[in-house]
Parts: sequence; structure tokens; C-alpha cells
Amino acid sequence: MCLVLKVFKPKICLMHMGFLFQALRQIAQRTISTASRRQLENKVAEKQKLFQEDNGIPVHLKGGIGDAFLYRATMILTVGGTAYTIYQLAVASLPKKQD
Repeated sequence: MCLVLKVFKPKICLMHMGFLFQALRQIAQRTISTASRRQLENKVAEKQKLFQEDNGIPVHLKGGIGDAFLYRATMILTVGGTAYTIYQLAVASLPKKQD
């Protein structure tokens, strides 16, 4: 006989849940402890040369296309948010029409 959890809509046997959690725990321990780690190449020296180079590009854009995209997206959101805030303040400051 199996105890059934009636809290959940699908009726799950508590005994089966115990087996499930035990299996998940074993899988997690096995993959964490025996996973071979790939050595990453140290790129710090390359990045230091890139960012310390005096080529007239601002440091926040020296990372490439991704940095330029993030910068432009941030500027668009900032300008758009500021414009929307000013618009909402103007709307809130005007009296409502009474018909």
C-alpha cells in the first residue's frame, strides 16, 4: 500500500517520491564529483593589452560589438524612460476636464 499526497493534483506515491529524490541525489553527486573539468585558456594578458591600448575608443566600448549594442540599448532605454517620465509629469500636472 502506498500513501498518496492529495495536496498535488497528480497523485504521487510518497514511496516513489523517495526513490525519485534518492536517484536525483545520486545523479547530482556523481556528475559533480566525477565530471572532468576542461582547462580554460588564460586570456587576461590579451584583455589587458586590448583595454590599455590608446586608440581613442572609450573603455566601455573596447569590448566589441556586444559592448556597443549594450551601450546603445541602455541609451535608448534611458532617453525613452526620461521622455516618458516628463510626459507623465506633464499629464499629471494638468487639471482634468470637467464635463
